[in-house]
Amino acid sequence: MTETIDKAEAERHRAKMAKRKAVQDAEVAEKKIEKGLLIVHTGTGKGKSTAAFGLALRMLGRGHRVGVVQFIKGAWHTAERDALAQFGEQIAWYTMGEGFTWETQDRVRDVAAAERAWSKARELMADLSFGLVILDELNIALRYDYLDLHAVVAALAARREGLHVVVTGRNAKPELIAAADLVTEMTLVKHHFASGVKAQPGIEF
Repeated sequence: MTETIDKAEAERHRAKMAKRKAVQDAEVAEKKIEKGLLIVHTGTGKGKSTAAFGLALRMLGRGHRVGVVQFIKGAWHTAERDALAQFGEQIAWYTMGEGFTWETQDRVRDVAAAERAWSKARELMADLSFGLVILDELNIALRYDYLDLHAVVAALAARREGLHVVVTGRNAKPELIAAADLVTEMTLVKHHFASGVKAQPGIEF
């Protein structure tokens, strides 16, 4: 009796999955567009930059060049940079920030650093050799009005065909979200920092 029930359940499962596969295959077949994407990682949860660097590895694995411009995190040396440096000329990494605004406490200095970083970002986006450009913590620079929001969004929207751009950082502006092709919000559920655990090598940097 048990064997009969198991066979019947297995057949129902097979039929259900076959139907689901047909639906999925049909949906995938409908997608014909191939284009460079504007991707935004935002939200209060941990993992925005980490996800961007994971995508960088995927692009590098496909043989594409990747450019990284860090707008804020100038004070910390990250292990991601060391790891990706092993790809040689395939990766171009520019740490242009000078730390978070509460560390510098100098708006003029922060604005100047953001403008230099944005200039480098535009340079990389115009370089045909790059398949992906990551603008790490650009959202923070926009949040504090270090850059002209409308000029930045317009430049990102007008990026060359085929170029993928990832923008990270909390508090993504509505205008940027509207212009993006893919937006992921990292939601904070629980963070070890609240329990007194300090930032650790290999986890935070």
